[in-house]
Order: sequence, then C-alpha cells, then structure tokens
Amino acid sequence: MKKVALVTGASSGIGKETAKLLVQKGYTVYGAARRVEKMADLVKEGVKLIAMDVTDETSLVNGVNEILQNENRIDLLVNNAGYGSFGALEDVPLSEAKYQFEVNIFGLARLTQLVLPTMRVQHSGRIINISSIGGSLGEPHGAWYHATKYALEGLSDSLRMELKQFGIDVVIIKPGAIITEWGSIASDNLLKTSGNTAYKTLAHKHVKMFERTYKMGSQPIVVAKTIVKAAMATRPKTRYATGGGAKIILFMRKILSDRMFDKMFLSMMK
Repeated sequence: MKKVALVTGASSGIGKETAKLLVQKGYTVYGAARRVEKMADLVKEGVKLIAMDVTDETSLVNGVNEILQNENRIDLLVNNAGYGSFGALEDVPLSEAKYQFEVNIFGLARLTQLVLPTMRVQHSGRIINISSIGGSLGEPHGAWYHATKYALEGLSDSLRMELKQFGIDVVIIKPGAIITEWGSIASDNLLKTSGNTAYKTLAHKHVKMFERTYKMGSQPIVVAKTIVKAAMATRPKTRYATGGGAKIILFMRKILSDRMFDKMFLSMMK
C-alpha cells in the first residue's frame, strides 16, 4: 500500500521540490497551496493538487476530508507553508505580526489537529515541520518571524512527546539560506516597513546582507532531500539542519555568548 503525503506550500521552492521527490519515492502526494495555478507543472509529475489556505478553516477541513475520502489514510504531513515578514518591531503593525503567527503557527497547528485522528487510528504517521535556523537565533528586524520559529520549535518538541504513545514521529527541519521567494519577500517587506524610519540605516544594510547571503544560498532541492530522508528514516532524528550554512551558523550560536554572537551578526551588515 502506498503511503499518502500532504505537503503544504507546494506552489514553489522547498514545497514543490519535496512533492516531486516524494512521488519519485513511491508516495501518493497531495500538494497544497493557495495558488493552484502555480502547481500546474506538478500534475505531470504525478502530484495531486489541493487549493488550501492555512489561515482558512473551511479550506483546511475540506482539503483533509478530500484526501481521506480518496485515500482513507494520511501517513505524512509536511508543514512547509510559511513566510518571513521583516521590519523593526517598533515599525511593524501588530496586524502583520498576528498574520505571521496565523500562517506560521496557528494554521500549521490547525492542520496538524485535523490529520492527527487518522494517524492515531493508524498508530503510525510522521509530521515534519519546516522551521529555520531562525528558530535558534535572532536578528535585527526579524523579531516577529523569529518569534514564530521559536514557537514552532517549542510546539514541535511538546508534540513529539505527546504523540510518541501513538507511534507518530515529529521532526523539525532547520534550513539555512535557501534560494527561494522567501528572501525577496523578506527584503521587500523590510524596506517597505523600516526603509524610511529611524531604523533605515541598519535596515538598508540588512537588505544588502540578504542579497549577499542568498546569492550564496542552497537550492530548494537540498532541503527537499533532507525532508525525504527524514520522512523515510526508520528512526528519524528530531532535528535536521540543512543547506545555506545552517550547521556552521548554529555551531557559532552554540559556542558564542549572546553578545559575541550579536557582534558577529551585526558585523556581517557592514
């Protein structure tokens, strides 16, 4: 029997590459995103498409019900949908901060709630949450994005212990700099929000750092391969750092004091 996977944020980048790889590995794959038209190329790869907005309850319920009606099971959930909206905390409207939590945390949590009853009955399943190295460190202008990723790490660690009794694994993926739409969205939002405020000097330096960093970033396929590795491992690690300098940055965060890490990070913006 083929295992059934649901991958959110499958319209581009990491999600799209993950959906394709899982099909190649023999999964029945449902790719979900708001922009179904951007997933049209996945059809010829064998991916089944679902229109899903993780901030919309009806959309989430209908999507999960469709999969269960067609397949009668869900073995793998890849919570990949998410985004980074940057700006100085003083400048970012709380409405934007709340929306970032709606997408990166509450939408993810609600979708997880919806697939868990099936996984519990199966007494098997795997939930892979796409976090970031940003779940282990901060950076200027990223307070709300990093807050969502720190929250995701705590959520995942707690969920892993809750679900062990049901034979369900929870895995965190921590990408570094990856060449996707994420970088341009973060840069654009940073300039829009803080490019002309009291924080403008550092904000413009930050954007230039983004540009340098993402030129040296890894392709999405690097993360997709790590996700598939975690999906297929008999006993997966609880965390995988992958791509774009992730391991070295996390190592530096571990060995340096807070102030030394701050100094190193700010020096990268000069």
